[in-house]
Amino acid sequence: MSKLVASIREAIEKCELRDGMTISFHHHMRNGDYVLNMVLDEIAGMGIKNLTVNASSVFDIHEPLIGHIQNGVVTGLECNYMGAKVGKAISEGILDQPVVFRSHGGRASDMEKGASVIDVAFIAAPTADDMGNCTGKIGPSACGSIGYAFADAMNAKKVVVVTDNLVAYPLAGFSIPEVYVDYVVKVDQIGNPAGIVSGTTKITRDPVGLRMASYASKVIEASGLLRDGFSFQTGAGGATLATAKYVKEMMLEKGIKGSYGMGGITGYMVDMLNEGCFEALLDVQCFDLKAVESIRTNPKHIEVSATQYAGVSGKSAGVDNLDVVLLGATQVDLDFNVNVHTDSNGYIMGGSGGHCDTAAGAKLAIIIAPLTRARLPLVVDRCLCISTPGKTVDVVVTQRGIAVNTKYGKNAELKEQLKAAKLPVVEIEDLKRMAEELAGVPKPVKLGEKVVANVIYRDGTLLDVIHSVQ
Repeated sequence: MSKLVASIREAIEKCELRDGMTISFHHHMRNGDYVLNMVLDEIAGMGIKNLTVNASSVFDIHEPLIGHIQNGVVTGLECNYMGAKVGKAISEGILDQPVVFRSHGGRASDMEKGASVIDVAFIAAPTADDMGNCTGKIGPSACGSIGYAFADAMNAKKVVVVTDNLVAYPLAGFSIPEVYVDYVVKVDQIGNPAGIVSGTTKITRDPVGLRMASYASKVIEASGLLRDGFSFQTGAGGATLATAKYVKEMMLEKGIKGSYGMGGITGYMVDMLNEGCFEALLDVQCFDLKAVESIRTNPKHIEVSATQYAGVSGKSAGVDNLDVVLLGATQVDLDFNVNVHTDSNGYIMGGSGGHCDTAAGAKLAIIIAPLTRARLPLVVDRCLCISTPGKTVDVVVTQRGIAVNTKYGKNAELKEQLKAAKLPVVEIEDLKRMAEELAGVPKPVKLGEKVVANVIYRDGTLLDVIHSVQ
């Protein structure tokens, strides 16, 4: 017996894909992914229309999606993150119905609860056997963890594994087992692994970024959370990586042994693991090729599903035990709500990903961002979009001061701890004033009446809507 079919077209035919269905994709190949475009091109050639695409994230490489929206192949779009190229078209109203934005944990949970139904899941697999056992850890297109694809494999009505490295059965060390897979397709190339790199993945040398990183690391130290058992998540931006560097230096100097690092893993987090700062890394996606190598070779570098990472449908998740998370922002408002979906002019260029998940779970959620970007203030009266509610945000760190969120009956003690550490603690209103002194008071952004996206919180409720740009 074999589940191998000759082509993507044959797999689509065998799955009986019809007009009006929902198909899904994962994004571990990030901006190097070929599978989403490959599958949609085949579907378009077969004359199938009116599909909903549920992709864990949409990157600039998926710009051909715009053409498939224009020709009616795709009429619905759901994702957790959206790059600026597709985001611009969506913001300008190209799609008749609103995009559905979820968080990484919320997407998996909605599938498991039956609130998000997938008819056919297409899983890009860097290595697979002919029965569908597959992994991202090895192969010419290795991307590391494929944690976001677990929910698709386990909950879709039909599952197609697309690979460019077919090996003999059984594949040793598989991530997703054959029991969930209907068909396997061998193609020439599923993507370019160089495209998985996210953000800068290099520590900033910019004086502003280094000052923010220094402040953020001192906030962590003063909080009292930097102790044995410490758990930590950071992103791939230059300032957050610099913060991780400072935290690592403190941990090594004080002999602190953390429990785990988590999230999208960079080579810098791998260094922290290897130098004894953590007992393990919990990895739902790899942000660079050093992380890919580590998850392949180090048993302490552990692949986890989106549900185990940040879901609300399981009995627990990694975010539930997280001490500190470092997060970015395009806007923060006076109620500490955070926007990571749009830029300051209202154009979609991002998404929550795990932002709201980790902020909700962590004991200390730190937003680290410069006071102004492109001559526009970070702090505004109200965010153009609420991606993460202010009640889950604890501290905002900028190069000019640190605001502690005490608006929800919390963090009074933390505020005093930061003051005692002689950190530049200010009010959120002070940050707004300072930003406007630097950049001027921005003109109000005029948005259209059309709702182009619904932002769904991790618990399945509507958090906010995004309007079209004018």
